[in-house]
Amino acid sequence: MIGTIELQRGFFKDNPTVFFRNAEFTVTLFRYPSGVEAIELRNSRGKMVVLPYLGQIVWDLVFDGINLKMKNMFSQPKQVDEIVDTYGCFAFHSGLLSNGCPGPTDDHVLHGEMACATMDRAWIEVTENGVKIGGLTEYVKGFGHHYIAKPSVTMFSGEAHIEMGMYVKNLSGAEMPLQYMCHTNYAYLENAVMKQNIPDSAFELRESIPDHVHPTKKWLEFNEEILAGKEPISVLDRPDMYDPEIVFFMDGLRGHQKEASFEMTSPNGTTFFTKFSTDEFNYATRWLLFNEDQQVGAFVLPATCRPEGFMAAQNSGSLIKLTSGEERTFTIITGKK
Repeated sequence: MIGTIELQRGFFKDNPTVFFRNAEFTVTLFRYPSGVEAIELRNSRGKMVVLPYLGQIVWDLVFDGINLKMKNMFSQPKQVDEIVDTYGCFAFHSGLLSNGCPGPTDDHVLHGEMACATMDRAWIEVTENGVKIGGLTEYVKGFGHHYIAKPSVTMFSGEAHIEMGMYVKNLSGAEMPLQYMCHTNYAYLENAVMKQNIPDSAFELRESIPDHVHPTKKWLEFNEEILAGKEPISVLDRPDMYDPEIVFFMDGLRGHQKEASFEMTSPNGTTFFTKFSTDEFNYATRWLLFNEDQQVGAFVLPATCRPEGFMAAQNSGSLIKLTSGEERTFTIITGKK
């Protein structure tokens, strides 16, 4: 590592300001009209926009002139407490005490407290082959849980992919639950083919219906077709059937591969990919949605459990428990080939 630059909120102005530059990278700081601070990081292949103080959300990601993120309704990020109120990003960190869609007996917000957490610190690390944006937030409640989380995202020299990381440590004297998903909201590529080194038998169609999903007769019939075929969707060729969303779960990934690898390739050859260790992420989700307002081809969302809320994870035995002082790290590599 060459060095670390500690950031302060006062560095971020309405007018974009170049903060760091070398032969490969340009780092620009700015603030959206909504008041949300942002870092634009450019290399020779594209750009990434990160919200350093709002859950370290990756708002935009563009490589080789191709926007990797979902079509959405948001022109800018909003300063909010719940991710559904600013759902226009490429990626966010779902968790950490609870994750996913709350079930009937859950009392947590959609995708948990980390998604829009206020970061206490933010910094930039310049290395020999990349630039990393780091952050830290301390979660503490009287008579409740206490942890620190350190998300990070790195862009590399001459590459069209990024590395996203999460570190969490239980600072409490008591046990702490942990649910985490790296929620990458990829663009929908028409007629794209999805491939992975996980067998089709690992895919299971979600049959529970969250509160935000409003089934139609056509959609229910399509779900029955999938169940009857016993195969996951591998080609994005029926967009009229992906509204409401279609979701697949993959459990027990470490029983299939040490490193999971997923790809989505469009007919013109554009390929998005994600890879991760199954020791860290034993579960994954595939999320497909297509309507006038939102279009998503999230071919894989790596996770520690299914995104069906806290109680579902607890009841299934997939809820991780961190003892006092215990820590975990998670890493994914994702982007464009």
